[in-house]
Amino acid sequence: MTLRGRKILLAVCGSIAAYKSALIVRLLKKQGAEVRVIMTPSALGFITPLTLSTLSENPVLHSFTEGDQGLWNNHVEMALWADLILIAPASENTIGKMANGICDNLLLSVYFSAKCPVYVCPAMDLDMYKHNTTQANLQKLQNTGVILIDAETGELASGLIGQGRLAEPENIVAFIENHIGTNAPLLSKSILITAGPTYEAIDPVRFIGNHSSGKMGIALAIQAWKMGATVTLVCGPIQEQLLQTLPKEIHIHKVVSGQQMFDVVTSQIENQDIAIFAAAVADYTPEDVSPVKIKKTEDTFSIRLKKNPDIAKECGLKKKNNQRFIGFALETNNEENNAIAKMQAKNFDAIVLNSLNDTGAGFAGDTNNITIFSKKSVPFKSDLKSKENIAKDILNYLLQI
Repeated sequence: MTLRGRKILLAVCGSIAAYKSALIVRLLKKQGAEVRVIMTPSALGFITPLTLSTLSENPVLHSFTEGDQGLWNNHVEMALWADLILIAPASENTIGKMANGICDNLLLSVYFSAKCPVYVCPAMDLDMYKHNTTQANLQKLQNTGVILIDAETGELASGLIGQGRLAEPENIVAFIENHIGTNAPLLSKSILITAGPTYEAIDPVRFIGNHSSGKMGIALAIQAWKMGATVTLVCGPIQEQLLQTLPKEIHIHKVVSGQQMFDVVTSQIENQDIAIFAAAVADYTPEDVSPVKIKKTEDTFSIRLKKNPDIAKECGLKKKNNQRFIGFALETNNEENNAIAKMQAKNFDAIVLNSLNDTGAGFAGDTNNITIFSKKSVPFKSDLKSKENIAKDILNYLLQI
């Protein structure tokens, strides 16, 4: 199911065909998509928000403000949330406004803020659909990258028979699934991603670790899967609720120590097209692990450490010409030079630099900002944004190198 886990924003316009939007929601949900709905003011006369809210299991929005408090519905946030926007039915009025830059309602504000694919499904009477202006507007939208799911031929509300009827919900969903499947940029690619910390045991109770949450690696795994890849995730100890957000098609290997992660990754790496080393693997591990809990008997206590195996470096030494490896560098000083040196030492094709000096970036949080360096392309620097959107930036950059 190519729609499983995808975030779909269904936009409903004023049309007698609006009743079919309920069926579209049902089909999208059945395919495993997360669906939210926005409506134009005129759509409210054809189907109730309560119906679509019940089916989508999310609030339905139709205006810029909500309730007596005047709470603002953030159109930019909605546009960034969506993996794709589906406008079905798309009325003559909305198509004309989209094509000519008119932005006078919430739906249009979301459309003009969107960076994701947009699918438009026209629905109107025969003569309106055939009108030269309508056809010119549809062509104009397609020239800007909007994907047309064309109207079908059949009986119309006017009693006429001809083209203008909203495509049947089953056909709309099938079109999107096929389009995503054939245009998935990482289709047929195998990607291995490491995530989270490692815990290096001192005794049965204590360990050496770090603050990595695994959120960045999880976001990368989900986004790579959405882009069509076969994904293997090798993760250290991270919260189970994070793992539950992963699509079931992602292959998960849970490990605890750096040595365990080394063993899994090196056994899998040969068959991967891409590897992304996002885990925060402990550099050192105790030389001796006590079989029992160490008691507090002395004022000072020393632990002798030895180096953990260097997973990325070992894989980099054996990297094939057709493989692409990306690493991560979390730095606090001399950041750019340290990151580039790490990229060269470990034979990465690119490296993602995180700075603990940047507010909102680094371990545990839901946001990040990064700089990506590579051997062949110019550096990329992001703004502060969600780790989900940072994952998109990283994978889109990967496609360029």
